[in-house]
Amino acid sequence: MRKVSFAEFGGPEVLQLVEAEEPHAGPGRIRVAVRAAGVNPVDWRIREGQVLGAHPVVLPSGVGLDAAGVVDEVGEGVTGVEVGDRVFGEGVDTYAEFAVLGAWARMPEGLTFEEAAGYPSVVETALRIVREVGVRPGQTLLVSGASGGVGSAVLQIARDRGIGVIGTAGAANQDYLRGLGALATTYGEGWVERVRRLGAVDAALDLAGSGVLRELVELTGSPEKVVSIADLKAPEYGVRFSGVAGSVPAALAEAVDLISRGKLHIPVEKAYPLAEAAAAHVDSQAGHTRGRRVVVV
Repeated sequence: MRKVSFAEFGGPEVLQLVEAEEPHAGPGRIRVAVRAAGVNPVDWRIREGQVLGAHPVVLPSGVGLDAAGVVDEVGEGVTGVEVGDRVFGEGVDTYAEFAVLGAWARMPEGLTFEEAAGYPSVVETALRIVREVGVRPGQTLLVSGASGGVGSAVLQIARDRGIGVIGTAGAANQDYLRGLGALATTYGEGWVERVRRLGAVDAALDLAGSGVLRELVELTGSPEKVVSIADLKAPEYGVRFSGVAGSVPAALAEAVDLISRGKLHIPVEKAYPLAEAAAAHVDSQAGHTRGRRVVVV
């Protein structure tokens, strides 16, 4: 099969499309014929060699955590899923023609493979950090870097739970944030005062890693009310860095529920052929994403 791999840490240029042995579904796992794989910031952070608290990377390494596709192998002990089912979920080395998943759910009706591939890690991360930051219904959550995949999910999950949201993003994404139910403002010079004019903030999430932790602590009044998924310097400010997946099966079940109720939709901004994974990483690292980017197989 074909898969995207890298033999050394570095920039997008280290990604190569290679021939590889097909993986197989061990106990408690399934294999899918991948139709699309989600592009997540963690993918290029791992490719660069950043230490994120996850398992060590053994080189050469594949790329990707999220996939949507058609089940073609079911491992020992797995029930409730059959060959031919359309699923989305989380696994390893998903930028490939076949991938093994450790957590999955049936795709909701009406969802394309490209759309479905954008949900697993994003929704798990959004649910986890909303829980970790401790924001409650009736309170207001500030989301720095709110227009990407995790931000899009956070805004909609918060709205479904009765939590008010203020989101920062680039000028081109202000209407997008408002359409997701947030009060919106731009980042850049004067952003703290612009946020204050929109209202008091009870908790904050840093999704972009743009060097704003000091200001987020100031706006919330305590580092305990701030969580970052993008700034490795978070502990220097007393802020929690949240970079390790929690309960993925539970998150997938909640994703299915939210999507089925019409409470969650994350658009796919751009899809890339498998051979253009490096371009997907370049664009992901540049930021300014509205929704998700995916690699299609």
